[in-house]
Amino acid sequence: MIPAICLVRSAELSAAPYAYASVVDSGVRLVFLAGACPLEKDGTTAAVGDYAGQAAKCIETLREALREVGATLEDVVNTRVLVASSQRSDLVAVWEIVKDAFGDHDVPSTLMGVTVLGYEDQLVEIEAIAAVSD
Repeated sequence: MIPAICLVRSAELSAAPYAYASVVDSGVRLVFLAGACPLEKDGTTAAVGDYAGQAAKCIETLREALREVGATLEDVVNTRVLVASSQRSDLVAVWEIVKDAFGDHDVPSTLMGVTVLGYEDQLVEIEAIAAVSD
């Protein structure tokens, strides 16, 4: 199968641990996922107080949501990673988990510190868009 996504880099921009853009071929199915939250099956927040632990749970949740639509992390076109912190070290701890999960498929991403997220004790949320060839 021919990949539906082309990641774009530029020698004219600073080196970054992600692609600067992604291009999706026409004729593919776009999947807009809700933010993946660090929730256990019973609805409780996982890894309370642990940024890296919540990031890992968000990745697990994201993988399952993608699986439900016949996709994987390799089909993701773009992410937005939200971290309830104003400390750069917390953002970096989360980013390391996300970066490791995506590996060489380093899609364009935005990492943001925010004041609060929706669930009690929630520190991390990961939004994603995927493109799937049928």
